Amino acid sequence: MSTVILMALPVVFLALSVWYARRAVKRGAKPSRAFLRQLASFAVVCLVVLAAPMIASAASTDAAGAANAVASAAPDLTAGLGMIAAALAVGIAGVGGGVAVAAAAPAAIGATSEDPKAFGKAIIFVALGEGIALYGLLIAILILNKF
Repeated sequence: MSTVILMALPVVFLALSVWYARRAVKRGAKPSRAFLRQLASFAVVCLVVLAAPMIASAASTDAAGAANAVASAAPDLTAGLGMIAAALAVGIAGVGGGVAVAAAAPAAIGATSEDPKAFGKAIIFVALGEGIALYGLLIAILILNKF
């Protein structure tokens, strides 16, 4: 039960920080300042979530069994970092693909409305933007197959 609470704590903190930022903007704070506070709170949560398990595993090892603990913890750390790398690959590629499609799709619709023969050429550019997200997914699958 305590593990569930510890896992939910960062999510609750981030949700509260979003609520606080929205409330601050409604009360007249600058949106850019609220965004910087959000970014700072996200960085703090990431730091705590990534650093806490490493500190806890380092503190739990004693001097006599330190070599055995490091050898047994290395695959877990490698797998965890691989999961983070896969998540970053999908996330960043998804955002990049979204930006590309957000720019290409309206242009393709506009070109098609002016000249219906341009549909084939226009859809290629939209598909290229979506391909970026698929490349990120492919890299994540390759990363996850290593473990």
